Amino acid sequence: MQRILQPGEIEALDHTSFPRILLPQPGSLFAERAARLRQLANGNPIADYLQFVAQIMDAQHKAVASIDMAAPDAETIARSQQHSMPLLPAVDHIDPAWQAVLINMLDSLQAGDQALPAPLQPLIQELRNLPAQARDDIAKKLLQKEVAARHVGMAPFIMAALQVVFTKRAASIAPSDVPMTDPASICPICASEPVASVIRIGGKMAGHRYLHCGTCACEWQMVRVKCSHCESTKGIHYQGIDGAGEAVLAETCDECGSYRKIVNQEKDPMVDPLADDLASLMLDLLMSETSFQRAGANPLLFVAVAEGRQGEADTSLIDPAA
Repeated sequence: MQRILQPGEIEALDHTSFPRILLPQPGSLFAERAARLRQLANGNPIADYLQFVAQIMDAQHKAVASIDMAAPDAETIARSQQHSMPLLPAVDHIDPAWQAVLINMLDSLQAGDQALPAPLQPLIQELRNLPAQARDDIAKKLLQKEVAARHVGMAPFIMAALQVVFTKRAASIAPSDVPMTDPASICPICASEPVASVIRIGGKMAGHRYLHCGTCACEWQMVRVKCSHCESTKGIHYQGIDGAGEAVLAETCDECGSYRKIVNQEKDPMVDPLADDLASLMLDLLMSETSFQRAGANPLLFVAVAEGRQGEADTSLIDPAA
């Protein structure tokens, strides 16, 4: 006699199904990123900067427990699904809670075990002394991919605080409420660009490629061998550094002339899209010698155009030992 399978059992037998959306786990995300950066700092040309960002991530991990974020209402969800648009575009939905998160993080970075080196303390104090409206203005510009040269030093702290708030909010959303967006190359929750893509391992997501949002850490599935910028399936190639393995590669597209990094957990289970992208700056430097332009930036690494010197780019890293 055959037993009739119930709906839940039918899905369980479908080994071809896989999650379309992977929501962030804010309780562990920032701590795991910090640990990964410290691992990658060993022998890295920008080791000091990676250690600096790891300390910021320690502060993020501490601050994330201090806030609760509500999911979007039913009307917002229905509208975004009807029009295939992101739920809460970051630039237009900066929650005021980010200011308290920033102060919480600065408290951690000014005193105690997580305190940054003395040369960076005046910068932290300057950021603390800024009026809230001035901080809001800088935050909005960062989300619009604009940063003035005089704000480059403050940018990682501000963006890190925004990441905490947007990540906590993304985690409150049910995967089924996240819309299918058009274009599929932007985050379906906050409309930000992906910082990198990642080939995942484990469970039903094994072997599938996801784009990773650098702002809210949401991941959405996109088929492999497809440009994550223009969505073309033609002229896709992969470039890496000789002897560095294949865990982090630059995925190039002949159609639009762009590249974005792809990190592969099948090659290294510990890779993190944001951390490994940041730590592989040498690959970006080598790609700068080609005709391909990077699609999207790392949210914790900033390039500013010096004010009054139009057209001259100033790539700025904070040196904790300066």
